[in-house]
Amino acid sequence: MAPSSAKPGDRVTVTAPDAACNPRYGQDARIQVTMTDATGVEVLTATAPMNDAGSFSYGFDVPAGTAAGEAAITAMPFNIDWCDDTGRNNRVAGAAVTLERVSCVLPTKPLTITR
Repeated sequence: MAPSSAKPGDRVTVTAPDAACNPRYGQDARIQVTMTDATGVEVLTATAPMNDAGSFSYGFDVPAGTAAGEAAITAMPFNIDWCDDTGRNNRVAGAAVTLERVSCVLPTKPLTITR
């Protein structure tokens, strides 16, 4: 994510490279980006295209009225059951690949909002 500090109206870009684990999100995959300001108010929710391997780039302008302090930016696959609590990967049943378990912790990056 760049920059790591911004003020309302500034442009911020969130990016991610292809995943190393071949997630196979599909040709119509989307990423959901959410921004929660320092007071806990969700000030942005948007979806953007993501490729089959998980890479994406999404730019947005910090919304007016976003509280100063440390905001949280999250980005995760949209409308995909990617963290199956049963321990099974329900998206690749029968696949002839070795699957690697990963953490289901919500990926969050800080963004310092200044005035």
